[in-house]
Amino acid sequence: MDQSSIAEAVKQICDEKGISVESVIQTIEAALAAAYRKDFGEKNQNIKVDFDLATGKIKVFDIKTVVDDVPEEELIEGAEEEPRPEKREAPAEGEEEIKRFNPKTEIQISEAEKIEKGIEIGAEIKTQLEVPGDFGRMAAQTAKQVIVQKLRETERENIYQEFKDKEGEILVGTVQRHEGNLVLIDLGRITALLPPEEQIRSESYVPGAHFKLYIISVNTTTKGPEIIVSRAHPEIVRKLFALEIPEIASGVVVIKSISREAGSRSKIAVWTDQENIDPIGSCIGQRGARIQTIISELKGEKVDIIKYSDDPTEFIANALSPAKIIEIKTKAEEKTATAKVAEDQLSLAIGKAGQNVRLAAKLTGWKIDIIADSGKKVAEENEAEKDAADNETEPAEKIAETSAEKPKTEEGEEKEEKKEKKPKKEKKTAAKKEPAKKAKKK
Repeated sequence: MDQSSIAEAVKQICDEKGISVESVIQTIEAALAAAYRKDFGEKNQNIKVDFDLATGKIKVFDIKTVVDDVPEEELIEGAEEEPRPEKREAPAEGEEEIKRFNPKTEIQISEAEKIEKGIEIGAEIKTQLEVPGDFGRMAAQTAKQVIVQKLRETERENIYQEFKDKEGEILVGTVQRHEGNLVLIDLGRITALLPPEEQIRSESYVPGAHFKLYIISVNTTTKGPEIIVSRAHPEIVRKLFALEIPEIASGVVVIKSISREAGSRSKIAVWTDQENIDPIGSCIGQRGARIQTIISELKGEKVDIIKYSDDPTEFIANALSPAKIIEIKTKAEEKTATAKVAEDQLSLAIGKAGQNVRLAAKLTGWKIDIIADSGKKVAEENEAEKDAADNETEPAEKIAETSAEKPKTEEGEEKEEKKEKKPKKEKKTAAKKEPAKKAKKK
């Protein structure tokens, strides 16, 4: 392969894998070092290769670090077996750590001075080695395996670093396929996982559909980076507001808290310290243009925007909107609140299946009880309904008894008489028809 072909091949690899030229050159040097060691290397050589991409030529070196002289018995022990630091026992307290000599990567200063006079401990000695000839088939195969493995590792590391920096952000992904309840999302360079608990039941994840997804975590595995994304995470609402509303992106309007039941409804508390800015109006936009964009991204999920307040009473009253609150009593020690509403506002304050009050409690961080204006608690009403359900048999028996004992009215008697007379009329009509038939026959 000529020089231009090598350079083009390296450039193509860099473009396809998204890795730097330096990392590719390092990979090639490591592969060539492995090939040289297999065909021409010796036992105690620390082989390093310098590869020149411009010329396509290589230089091979044996690199060793200069260390202090060691006793002869330690030298013999180190020469027999390469040291394994992970198996060394930690020195006892007060004892000095015994440093073993590694002839592969180290050279004693007495030997180093024979090669280069005046050399100091810690310096490196590079001895250039000759390349006797071309690499053999096995060495070339080894080089190929090293290059493929190193490039794969480098690519995985780059992808991991790229998406690790995007953790906690929103990305647009395309639904690739389903594996059971798991949905695989294509993010371009890698496939992310959308687990069942992070999906929204009302959404249909059809292959080819595009969704904005929140990156929960990026982890390394034996098969490469693993990216977990979500559609149900509350922070996706915060990120969408920051994308669509400039006041939130710039920090003029601040999102204080969010409570969400994914796919159904969300509540978001906003606040600003500037008097001339309406935080709720900024989020809604002209004719609701801004909030409609967010709702469409959430596939029709309802979003309530309320004004945050440092006063718990005011904040809880706002959180229970659209219900109108008459009075709120709070207990700061227990962090509980009791909200009084009118009878006609009771169902609105509680919400469908208790959703409104539940989201308000999550938003404010307070436990909220709802009572009617009459003073009757919701819990008491529920108990009354339960008692009525238990006693359903009693009214049925009473109705049966009263129907049996109830005297017949005049209207009832007249109806019964009419029923009795109906068959007689039918007989008369039948009798009239018989002579007519006989007349026709004649």
